[in-house]
Amino acid sequence: MTPQANRESTMRAIVQDVYGSAEVLHLAQIPRPVPAEHEVLVQVRAAGLDRGVSHLTRGRPYLARLAFGLRKPKNPVPGMDLAGIVVAAGPAVTRFAVGDEVFGFGRGSFAEYAVARENQLATKPPSLTFEQAAAVPVSAVTALQGLRDAGRIEPGQKVLVIGASGGVGSFAVQLAKALGAHVTGVVSTAKLDAVRSLGADDVIDYTREDFADGTRHYDLILDIAGNPSLARLRRALNPAGTAVITGGEEGGNLTGGMNRQLGALLLSPFVGQRLTMFIGKVSSAGLEELTGFIEAKKVKPRIDRTFPLAEVPDALRYLEAGKVCGKVAIII
Repeated sequence: MTPQANRESTMRAIVQDVYGSAEVLHLAQIPRPVPAEHEVLVQVRAAGLDRGVSHLTRGRPYLARLAFGLRKPKNPVPGMDLAGIVVAAGPAVTRFAVGDEVFGFGRGSFAEYAVARENQLATKPPSLTFEQAAAVPVSAVTALQGLRDAGRIEPGQKVLVIGASGGVGSFAVQLAKALGAHVTGVVSTAKLDAVRSLGADDVIDYTREDFADGTRHYDLILDIAGNPSLARLRRALNPAGTAVITGGEEGGNLTGGMNRQLGALLLSPFVGQRLTMFIGKVSSAGLEELTGFIEAKKVKPRIDRTFPLAEVPDALRYLEAGKVCGKVAIII
């Protein structure tokens, strides 16, 4: 194979051969993926980094390995969010053509090329850069589904977003405002102003105040932080309020935050308040709906920092250190 042909059939990608910390991630030259029947091949211009990538890199909670690989990742290239240009399409693809600018959910987006199902992509919002668009898919879809589908948000409600400065939280604050709610965000001291700038009506500094001290009550709580007990969530809810739990950074290596989520489902039928959980799923319809919010200037991705592809390990360390307000984008 000639050097030119080799360059055309391979790509640079971040690869992990084992589970572990950021140190297991390394840059490599690997074969380009080939799109299946309902997939397109995207030349990735930018990729989003979120907590899900951290969990999958470490292989924790261990229950997740049942789906993603017991001893090592089934897909050695991490990354899910992407924005880029379609360069090839499977034979059954009808929604996109070569040259289209798209964003959405792909497989192995920390690479120069990645495959994605056409039903998990949408046309990139014209007003966004590739970096901004790559920050949207998983986080914004999770926020919208948590508020509307699981939380059943209504205009005029008092909504509390726990973890308001993170990837999901930064979108949740904006979307809750766009849906007519009075929004309070729970964050650390350093991120109070940033969450106010997203449109939060009120902010609570969790290092100085307790949102569950009994003095304030909410119609809907979206808990993204993953550590308040169910008792504390209930104490901050109105008698008929709803608490929606998604994600989780605590709870042990085996189940992670799932024990608290399952506990909420078991308790909910026996109390007046509605306690529920959900797992976000990216779809073309959801992305197109978010594009409507974005083009109406009701939602804007907040990019904290960008990193080049080779520095993904540093980006992951930065995320895990809790320094990010909004999203981190990887520039390809």
